[in-house]
Order: sequence, then structure tokens, then C-alpha cells
Amino acid sequence: MHHYYIYYRINEKDAGEAETLVRSMQARLACRSGVSGHLLKKRDEPGLWMEVYEEVSDPQGFERLLNQAVDEFDLDIFIEGARKMECFIGEAAQPPVCTQDSGMSR
Repeated sequence: MHHYYIYYRINEKDAGEAETLVRSMQARLACRSGVSGHLLKKRDEPGLWMEVYEEVSDPQGFERLLNQAVDEFDLDIFIEGARKMECFIGEAAQPPVCTQDSGMSR
């Protein structure tokens, strides 16, 4: 499986409008590709955002649909600099094997 991490800086004064646009773009992308995304914002640096798309089985098709959605929603108007995309390859998360006492304090 392929996992995509896309990060960029936004102009914080436009954060509300930018977030609405990004979430709308992600919804359309999910309908077209079947891959739901997450929007994360860096703690203590709210202008640094990351989109996460995990368990992508068709990377070429996904990237084409992602680029199309980004263009359609004109996300670049809110981004300072460029969107940086990283793709990692790995297996899907495995369920944990736990004992009754995990050893962690609550």
C-alpha cells in the first residue's frame, strides 16, 4: 500500500476559508478515488498543514485525481510556497496483540 503525506504553509489570516476549501477538495477526491484524507495542523505552528491519504492501492490513478482536485479547487491561492508530497510504501496497520495488563499508567 502507498501512503501520501502532503504538507504546506497557509496564510493564517485565510485559515478559515482555506480549511473549508481543503475539506471540500478532500470530499470530492474521496468520492472519485475511494480514499479519504485527513487534514492535520502542526501543534504550536497553526500555519503548517498536512494532508494524509493512507492505504492507496492505485498510486498513479490517485495522484492524477489528487492533482485534478487541487487544480479544480484552486488551493494554491492560500498556500505560501509549494505543496510538498511524500509517498511511503508499507503494509496496512496490524491489530495489536495485547495482554490484559498493557503496562501503561492511566
